[in-house]
Amino acid sequence: MKDYKKPYVIAEIGCNHKGEMAIAKELIKIAKIFGNADAVKFQKRNNKELLTEEQYYAPHPNASNSYGNTYGEHREYLEFDVKQHSELKAYCDEIGIVYSTSVWDTTSAKEIASLNPEFIKIPSACNNNFEMLGWLCDNYHGEIHISTGMTTKNETEILVAYFTEKGRNHDLVLYNCTSGYPVPFEDVCLLDINLLKQKFGDKVKHIGFSGHHLGIAVDIAAYTLGANIIERHYTIDRTWKGTDHAASLEPMGLRKLTRDLQAVYQALTFKSADILPIEQIQRDKLKNKKV
Repeated sequence: MKDYKKPYVIAEIGCNHKGEMAIAKELIKIAKIFGNADAVKFQKRNNKELLTEEQYYAPHPNASNSYGNTYGEHREYLEFDVKQHSELKAYCDEIGIVYSTSVWDTTSAKEIASLNPEFIKIPSACNNNFEMLGWLCDNYHGEIHISTGMTTKNETEILVAYFTEKGRNHDLVLYNCTSGYPVPFEDVCLLDINLLKQKFGDKVKHIGFSGHHLGIAVDIAAYTLGANIIERHYTIDRTWKGTDHAASLEPMGLRKLTRDLQAVYQALTFKSADILPIEQIQRDKLKNKKV
């Protein structure tokens, strides 16, 4: 019996679709048939609810990544409405990959919950929105995944205690995460996975890892440390305009990630005998019998 849970890979499309349904569906299709991912994930925002008027009408902090004259216009350009998300979920169901979305506000949480996905994600930036968390705990019955980037250890303890009080902690998945795009390796802080396991491993459903680093070696290490759910941003072309593309995997990177995680999963066992059958052949052939 394996001590390690099977790896589960989430290809985070986020807003890397550039506001185009055709690209969103292409990303879903590639994640399924080429990347072998278990799930894809989008993002949902009610920008007028989420942003102050000043933030909404301010220019994008990096004009070269903007899809509008203001930050609000940029966000609206990249936003799919709930009807479009329903279409994306239907397409995921059709080709056999799990659909999910990160929700950034209570209105978005209600809209996405109406689609009844298997899980809903709470970004690090919103994990202190207890109005939204409370509504989800009371009204949505799937898994609730929460990233802990830019979150103190005390705040994480408060989160888990809140879900425990609500009787929803066994539907909770906690992600180790460092919020940055991309994150240098020295700031990934993988050993915090051990802390999450020690403190909350028996209280929550799973421990996950949401990475914004380069390459896939770190993800393999995260899985080995006990984060069986691995989430990575994913795009067709890392040179496309937008904040997240540079820290995303392209299709071949996603394919290699799922391949390597499966290989490590199979390898993480103890020997079933001192001499395995594959070794016996070599032992009979090569072992010095004079010893």
